[in-house]
Amino acid sequence: MKDTAFSNKKTLTIRGSVCDFSRPLVMGILNVTPDSFYDGTPDAAVQDLVEKALKMTADGADIIDVGGMSTRPGATEISDQEEIDRVIPVIDALLQKDQQCYVSIDTFKSSVAREALAHGASMVNDVSGGSRDNEMHKLVAAEQVPYVLMHMRGTSKTMNSLDEYDDLMMDLVTFFKNQSENLANLGYRDCLILDPGIGFAKNPDQNFKLISELSQFKTLNLPILVGLSRKSFIYKSLGVDPSQALTGTIAMNMMAIQQGADILRVHDVKEAVQVVQLSSKM
Repeated sequence: MKDTAFSNKKTLTIRGSVCDFSRPLVMGILNVTPDSFYDGTPDAAVQDLVEKALKMTADGADIIDVGGMSTRPGATEISDQEEIDRVIPVIDALLQKDQQCYVSIDTFKSSVAREALAHGASMVNDVSGGSRDNEMHKLVAAEQVPYVLMHMRGTSKTMNSLDEYDDLMMDLVTFFKNQSENLANLGYRDCLILDPGIGFAKNPDQNFKLISELSQFKTLNLPILVGLSRKSFIYKSLGVDPSQALTGTIAMNMMAIQQGADILRVHDVKEAVQVVQLSSKM
């Protein structure tokens, strides 16, 4: 893909400030949802969520990823307006407390992303990679903001049955190439970040394969984000539940870094920052 408009990014520019990919970045997960698989927070007060986000930045998070709808397997989708109503008060309150905080909006809906960007979010994390909403690529091209393009198939209700591939790694490379070329054709020139979508239309063996062969995506010359924090392929392999999956998450994150991950998306920021620090010694 060296003939595309994207080059091998060494930095991520957010709101005029530069984050250096000379070390992996840490993205903290802030779920504004009642039904996430690990840390859903029914009726959580906005202030409690803001305090959680501030704790993550204090622990070393480079980016806070705010999501208003669970995308776990089997999750029920909500309306655009309900998702907006969940995330905007949190984004507003967080940026009032910390104007320097880099906020990512975790959504596949262009309407939600547009509203979040208007309220100060700095980047878009799209679990569908633009496949669920045809307007998403047009939006990020118009706004020229960093964009996480993740691979998945189907929806939260159907993705577990869509894990058959002719060649897992090549199928994902083809998806990333096609979607990135579509973005380039729309005039997108900001920082495009790839996410192989661990756990999204992939079975446990495929998840382990993606991590162990993550370096193959480096041929695309784009930063790679990995989100594997406390996911079922880890805790089920260990015979534990999500609350006991921190050790496994730490181990998998270190392996991901060794294979070239540039951003770790995590629930446990302090531990992920420590993984980054130790990996830099190696």
